[in-house]
Amino acid sequence: MLSDSEDVQRPRKNSEYRICFENNRAKKNWSNLVATQKSSLVDAWDKLTKSPKQPSPKNATLRAHLAKINREDQTYDRWQYELNNGARIWYYVIEEEKTVVLEQVHTRHPNETK
Repeated sequence: MLSDSEDVQRPRKNSEYRICFENNRAKKNWSNLVATQKSSLVDAWDKLTKSPKQPSPKNATLRAHLAKINREDQTYDRWQYELNNGARIWYYVIEEEKTVVLEQVHTRHPNETK
């Protein structure tokens, strides 16, 4: 009956961060994770909108050569949020825009961090 209706986007508090995709691959893999790990992604969403740069058992900065990412003449810390079954979200935060950019979304453990 409502299969063609448009979803209502979750509103953000003024104190919360915006989340966006850096590329279509991250967007596609996010959709794949929605199909398999919806509850875990809701938890990730809550964490990333409220305190994306506060370390926790689920998220931390990446290390070594993966620790930094350069975008548009800016260098950002690269973070990782760990989901179930090895899935990972790699992101960076543009603080002045209060934006979390999902750079890579991995549906399983990425080889770079094994």
